[in-house]
Amino acid sequence: MTNASVREFKMPDVGEGLTEAEILKWYVQPGDTVTDGQVVCEVETAKAAVELPIPYDGVVRSLHFPEGTTVDVGTSIIAVEVAGGAAPAQEAAPAAPAPAAEPEQPAEQPAARQPVLVGYGVATSSTRRRPRKQAQDPAARQAASAVQSELNGHGAAPAAPATPPAAPAAPAAPAAPAQRPLAKPPVRKLAKDLGVDLATVTPTGPDGVVTREDVHAAVAAAQAPQQTAPAAQPAAPAVPAPADRPAAPASYDSGRETRIPVKGVRKATAAAMVGSAFTAPHVTEFVTVDVTRTMKLVEELKQDKEFAGLRVNPLLLIAKALLVAIRRNPDINASWDEAAQEIVVKHYVNLGIAAATPRGLIVPNIKDAHAKTLPELAASLGELVSTAREGKTSPSAMQGGTVTITNVGVFGVDTGTPILNPGESAILAVGAIKPQPWVHKGKVKPRQVTTLALSFDHRLVDGELGSKVLADVAAILEQPKRLITWA
Repeated sequence: MTNASVREFKMPDVGEGLTEAEILKWYVQPGDTVTDGQVVCEVETAKAAVELPIPYDGVVRSLHFPEGTTVDVGTSIIAVEVAGGAAPAQEAAPAAPAPAAEPEQPAEQPAARQPVLVGYGVATSSTRRRPRKQAQDPAARQAASAVQSELNGHGAAPAAPATPPAAPAAPAAPAAPAQRPLAKPPVRKLAKDLGVDLATVTPTGPDGVVTREDVHAAVAAAQAPQQTAPAAQPAAPAVPAPADRPAAPASYDSGRETRIPVKGVRKATAAAMVGSAFTAPHVTEFVTVDVTRTMKLVEELKQDKEFAGLRVNPLLLIAKALLVAIRRNPDINASWDEAAQEIVVKHYVNLGIAAATPRGLIVPNIKDAHAKTLPELAASLGELVSTAREGKTSPSAMQGGTVTITNVGVFGVDTGTPILNPGESAILAVGAIKPQPWVHKGKVKPRQVTTLALSFDHRLVDGELGSKVLADVAAILEQPKRLITWA
């Protein structure tokens, strides 16, 4: 196609401030025709799995990364040949190594024509990277400064003519990128931490960019001879033992061990839990309660026509009980603003529900749960759980939570000491509901019993407030009619 051009589709920031995403699945292959809005791949960020639509029509020319690769936001992931389109961003790249004084003007013009998605920048990383590397060369920097001074009418008269002749040296500046390998700052840091010289790494990324996979491959290649070297020196008496020990972490018995990369949702969850555990002073209180009447009410609601087609279970009534307890004790629904040194009391409840998924634990929340009727709450709970299990929970559904419920009872666990979701003041753990001997009306009878655990941030919730909330939840579950009298 004579009027065809190649457009580079970059990895967008599909969340808020995310820096990378893993490509889970490609839905297209080179040679396929795509249309504006068509989903081309599914990616997983630190918050959720998201499908990415392409913003223009064309034919897929190449996929830059295979499935399972973690890609930085802003990196091109797919090239599409577009008929009659504007000049592609990559065509501006050869012009970028020209005079170092004007790199951004040609880079911004083609990028401005591209559709701008969430997290996109208007200039490609390649056109910005090369001028920076030229600027690190003293001769190129001096030449650029002289040219700029001449354009602005500054500088001494004798010095200005003396420096421009050095401008012809600018064409030699493109040799600098060849001497200093192209790599993004995170990749450079990774190489530095692992002791890898980027000049010895074979790049596989677009435009000869060294990727984190290339660095890991270089480390593996360097370790291979190290692993064989100790085997060649078994005769040494005491020296091989210490030499073998440092090499042990670099290798493991794949038949007896499995290593799982920590990334995506699991990585984000780990970081959030560590931050929460070592930032907010946790206090956990427990109460064991007879929920026999609540279980009877669950069975009755299942037969109610207003709940036809809805999922009715004990969690629904526990959630409603917690919402009533928060209405009676509103100060529990707050957050701690460290920067402003303020307690922020929320006049709404975004109720988080911890959900175990194949990709890890996530906590989507029901927006404005306090304003929902019981049937509406049941519908929202059902939708939240099904969406989470399908791995389709959106990042926005996991933001802005105020209080969370985690149901460990589904695993047969009696109770636990849950860690707060970052930014929240309380989390309620629900244990397994089991028949136990219980004193009821002066006699020991088998009753349905469970244990509740409430963890709260002791900076803004004292023992009295936390105890009142937990006691209210227990009282409602013991006598569900309080849902009406206390509402």
